[in-house]
Amino acid sequence: MKSTLFVLAAGLGSRYGGLKQMDGVGPSGETIMEYSVYDAIQAGFGKVVFVIRRSFNDAFREFVNSRFADKIQVEIVYQELTCLPDGYKPAPEREKPWGTNHAVLMAKDVINEPFCVINADDFYGRKSFEVMSAFLQNVEGKTNQYSMVGFRIQNTLSESGAVARGVSQTDDSGYLTNVVERTHIEKFADGIKYKDADGEWHTIEDNTPVSMNIWGFTPDYFQHSETYFKKFLDEHGQELKSEFFIPLVVNNLIQEKISAVKVLDTDSQWFGVTYKEDKPLVINKIKQLVAKQIYPENLWK
Repeated sequence: MKSTLFVLAAGLGSRYGGLKQMDGVGPSGETIMEYSVYDAIQAGFGKVVFVIRRSFNDAFREFVNSRFADKIQVEIVYQELTCLPDGYKPAPEREKPWGTNHAVLMAKDVINEPFCVINADDFYGRKSFEVMSAFLQNVEGKTNQYSMVGFRIQNTLSESGAVARGVSQTDDSGYLTNVVERTHIEKFADGIKYKDADGEWHTIEDNTPVSMNIWGFTPDYFQHSETYFKKFLDEHGQELKSEFFIPLVVNNLIQEKISAVKVLDTDSQWFGVTYKEDKPLVINKIKQLVAKQIYPENLWK
């Protein structure tokens, strides 16, 4: 059975200021997520599932159908604030859904095979999909054997402002021992630093592995996620901005010795459009990859 690519595309890009998942950066108007889908197809994935908000369903479906729906099986699921377990309701003033692992839960009825989770607006490079595909093929039929492509933090920063990253630690065998979501990381003249919840700055070594939200799971992950989501809602469900992150669930599974997460190392250079100012840089990098014939000028012709 071929693995599935699951694309987190429900965010509206508040820092970027628009629906950046459908903003063209390639020479023929390709979006960043199209390069991910293209690379996934080349790496042997057999299906792609997008999680979006229902409010832009029509435009998104038209976009997908016009590009690659004839190249790979496509499913679309929806993340909404009110998608909660029975008996739970959000605070009346809350506006945003519940974060990346809540988005993952939206696919529990359409994914029954090993799957890879990615962000729609991050460029990961083909090697990331190749190593992930190989891992997922080896864990088919197994449980609690997960993976994460680990990028070196110095290769993941934006020149335009702060970024959020899952700062990770591994053991001698390359398995994840801890991952913490740091929501404000910047590069300064004296090094890379993150700001904690108290506003204090801490230095991070350049080669520290970080999660760029490219994870490999088997379907049992959905059951774990449902269990932890209820606990999360019991503790934080009435907060207006609390988020149920993938690293939160993964870290709990590791600490409780339920699951093992292999870190798949890469020296790839991440890039993405976190801010409007990032777009010209991304366009130029894509142009360079096309010039090297890593990608065709038009992905789908």
